[in-house]
Amino acid sequence: MSDLFGAPEVSKHVPANGPLADRLRPAKLSEIIGQEHLTGPHGAIGRMVAAGKLSSMILWGPPGTGKTSIARLLADAVDMHYKAISAVFSGVADLKKAFAEAETIARTGKKTLLFVDEIHRFNRAQQDGFLPFVESGVVTLIGATTENPSFELNAALLSRSQVMILHRLNEAALDTLLTRAEEIEQRALPVTQEARTALVTSADGDGRFLLNQAETLFSITIEKPLDPAAMAMLLQRRMPVYDKDREGHYNLISALHKSLRGSDPQAALYWMARMLVAGEEPLYVLRRLVRFASEDVGLADPQALVQCLAAKTAYEFLGSPEGELAIVQACLYLATAPKSNATYKAQKSAWKMARETGSLMPPAHILNAPTKLMKDIGYGKGYAYDHDADDGFSGANYWPDELSPAKLYQPVDRGFEHKIAERLLHWEKLRTNRA
Repeated sequence: MSDLFGAPEVSKHVPANGPLADRLRPAKLSEIIGQEHLTGPHGAIGRMVAAGKLSSMILWGPPGTGKTSIARLLADAVDMHYKAISAVFSGVADLKKAFAEAETIARTGKKTLLFVDEIHRFNRAQQDGFLPFVESGVVTLIGATTENPSFELNAALLSRSQVMILHRLNEAALDTLLTRAEEIEQRALPVTQEARTALVTSADGDGRFLLNQAETLFSITIEKPLDPAAMAMLLQRRMPVYDKDREGHYNLISALHKSLRGSDPQAALYWMARMLVAGEEPLYVLRRLVRFASEDVGLADPQALVQCLAAKTAYEFLGSPEGELAIVQACLYLATAPKSNATYKAQKSAWKMARETGSLMPPAHILNAPTKLMKDIGYGKGYAYDHDADDGFSGANYWPDELSPAKLYQPVDRGFEHKIAERLLHWEKLRTNRA
């Protein structure tokens, strides 16, 4: 099935009773909706077509945005033989057959455009198999993927291809698709304007999904247009695009983390809701919140970590959905807490110093001396017991003899760390006076 549909006239190659999405396939690149930044006269693909010469490319974008349609229309636009395979259903034997077919066609003077849908599903060895045929010009490769090519495709294959980024369809583009569907069906969708708007929103940028939903609506006979509630009962609910081991997962957790760091509780709650509604494991979200409490709030608000651990306990006790309210509370607490990464920076500095000076002994005066021999060689000699000193502070040096004291932890002037900074400054003055 084509995955973007632009032409209002019925395709000559699809039966009149064929799927609506197929009947609305675009007949030329100019009819592709929503990807004008690529297919327009000034877009990368548009310029290639104008020059009559294609380079291999990877079409990267969400589902239902036109990847298959663009590949098919590119072959027509530059008069190339079109061969399509799917990485889901194809293996090495299919690839060899496609390459052999392309070599045979090349002897007639015609080039082959090889379209590989879901190309990221081929393993590294299979991807390497494309290289000699792409380099020799036997095929011009057009790969389609919903996954980040940087993570899923070989560097060698990427270096021989241009990555074209397709955008999710905006509401105007999706509404245009519905209008064209109504033209081909010669009647309006049996829904109210409010329901039509809700239908476009539910598609979440996926043109194919939208047309499949419209086809269901066209198939029913009703006395009056459906309102949003009635339409929702009829149509399936679209689950958000989210894969817990793919880029979408990391994009959303990054958005959540940065919204928290930016002290935006509204955005943070939105991104967290996106993850949980899409099926993310709540305990994973809680782990990230606990990490954030230490990394980005730290001692500016020591209660942040307590709140997150309490939310974990509450969720484990209540489960979903009741326990998710505790996660929301932790999220909002973190977003509205004073921020400091001083603890995080202190850890990085301390770990670095420890790796560089890991063999230095502690000074003898702070070593325990449980035996006579240890006492005789100076262990514990001169140790100042801080509770016996004025202000409960001896001002002793606790660093190795060969190492000058360093300032690993430098609190910020926000939240509770403001008081910590005052305390450290007070001790520093006492240490200087008693030196």
